[in-house]
Amino acid sequence: MNVVAFEEAKKHNPRLRRAVVRAIDDITPNMRRVVLGGPDLDGFPTGMEGGYIKFVFVDLPDADPSKPVMRTYSIRAHNAEAGKLSVDFALHADTGGIAMDWVSHVKAGDEVAFMGPGKVKMAPPDADWYLIAADMTGLPAALCNIEMLPHSARGHAVFEVATEADKQDIAVPEGVALHWVVNPTPQELNNALLDRIKALDWLEGAPFVWTACEFDTMRALRTYYRTDRAVDRTSIYLSSYWRVGRSEDQHKVDKRKDADDNAPVVESLARGVVEGVRRLTGR
Repeated sequence: MNVVAFEEAKKHNPRLRRAVVRAIDDITPNMRRVVLGGPDLDGFPTGMEGGYIKFVFVDLPDADPSKPVMRTYSIRAHNAEAGKLSVDFALHADTGGIAMDWVSHVKAGDEVAFMGPGKVKMAPPDADWYLIAADMTGLPAALCNIEMLPHSARGHAVFEVATEADKQDIAVPEGVALHWVVNPTPQELNNALLDRIKALDWLEGAPFVWTACEFDTMRALRTYYRTDRAVDRTSIYLSSYWRVGRSEDQHKVDKRKDADDNAPVVESLARGVVEGVRRLTGR
């Protein structure tokens, strides 16, 4: 990393941090762990596993220090005492691009800029049961959720991977069934994760649903969760982490438009609930 470019970018954003790559580990053929360290990790908040940081590429050609290119990834682990922050990269999830080029060639000792952490979206400890689902891009955050579940938790964990060798050794509560979906063509639109989730036995009680995956799969699952299964909106975390054929910047535009398009529907539902309460209470 160009130190001069970093310092220039930091003038525009004092929250920018500088990290040193301490280690690189291919934990599966398509999942690479990068362990960050360095003095700027001092004071990094604890308990943010499953949240995100933004890698900031300050030294790209023609980079604007006031508007640097950023890419978002989940925090897999944080050891504050050792000063180490681990981030897992799904190597299949991009057909190219800045972040994949970086992680494909990164070496121990390299430096990189980042910002964060961002919000943590974790499953609550008191749901009747859980459905935790993700493709490889959402798997690091999903596993953080699995590790935080109470021992008495029951439900399903559904994880899509690119190959049999990408299955990780995961400890889940005794009452949680673990399902693997092998999808060798994640770059092609398909319903591999969607179909497996739809085939699950739906348990009794009120679930909490946590799902992170591709954009079009996310939209299909949103309909399934809200309409077919009538899961309360407050009991769903559902997010797309990427979209087939789109860069992260293009995906952000798609997410924003999707949120705007769905806002009238949400507002209409809210008005319907309020009106129903008024009719029942006479207020």
